[in-house]
Amino acid sequence: MTHEIKMASKSLNFYYDQFLALKDVSISFYANQVTALIGPSGCGKSTYIRCLNRMNDLVVGTRIEGEILLDDTNIYASNIDVVELRKRVGMVFQKPNPFPKSIYENIAYAPRIHGLAKKGSQMDELVETSLRKAGLWDEVGDRLNHPATSLSGGQQQRLCIARALAMEPEVMLMDEPASALDPIATQKIEDLIYELKSRLTIIIVTHNMQQAARVSDRTAFFYMGELIEIDDTETMFTRPGKKQTEEYITGRFG
Repeated sequence: MTHEIKMASKSLNFYYDQFLALKDVSISFYANQVTALIGPSGCGKSTYIRCLNRMNDLVVGTRIEGEILLDDTNIYASNIDVVELRKRVGMVFQKPNPFPKSIYENIAYAPRIHGLAKKGSQMDELVETSLRKAGLWDEVGDRLNHPATSLSGGQQQRLCIARALAMEPEVMLMDEPASALDPIATQKIEDLIYELKSRLTIIIVTHNMQQAARVSDRTAFFYMGELIEIDDTETMFTRPGKKQTEEYITGRFG
């Protein structure tokens, strides 16, 4: 079965000043699939996904070699509008980071700035749709003017997902989105990831082997800035091709 490639890196090297943090990383991400990135702390997973929407541009002294393609367009080409790129490639961070505004304004703020929706009923509809996609509407629909910070940690994280969804991205990057959450909130995030992949391509960094096995279609194992192996998740967890992968998955190091 062939899959449409939505995003890919080709021979990617990434430097913090003189330090080579990612070495020759080539990965293809398939449309409407979840790809999990696993590996020990400091192996380059978060650095890698921040390359995928150019978040590392904000870090002084970084540089990149190779290509990252979104629908066959190199996102590091000189004519790329980075703001537009980050609308297409959304991101959810490890810790929920709602704006110090109301629940409603957390969703409405960016679409208003970018002209995606006007005030009034059009914006109301966008806010409701985004919260429904994030599985949050039934919990907060009657208190949209309350501060976002009044929500629980799990609800705040789903609000951040809703905020990203309001920009109608094609790819969603998730950097350990459930690591700060309790098991019930984690389950809701995992269920949400499963539901969202029918609309999006999702790339998730996780330290949790069981989570990777539960939510992803494919898994990539990073070690010391290198991609060691990538395969279907079931194959990776039952018949990994590399000894390093097996040792990490079985808990012998990491």
